[in-house]
Amino acid sequence: MKSESTTQANPNKRTLFTVSKFSEKHKDFLTEGGLRFQIFNAHNNGLASKGAIVRIGRRVLIDEERYFSWVENLQNGVIR
Repeated sequence: MKSESTTQANPNKRTLFTVSKFSEKHKDFLTEGGLRFQIFNAHNNGLASKGAIVRIGRRVLIDEERYFSWVENLQNGVIR
């Protein structure tokens, strides 16, 4: 009898991108310069409090899911 293995996504796994890779993947949505501006102002625009910015030393990474959650909040008029 053959057993089937099911693969479940890890809910704690985060999809992180460098600034250049994130802007390359979403080039129709925003430019790298625009993303860097958002990161520079992350504490004022709510992006940092959303947890979308991950800093490891000098490297800045973007959490894709949290970034777009932040964008959705902007669309709903919520800035936190």
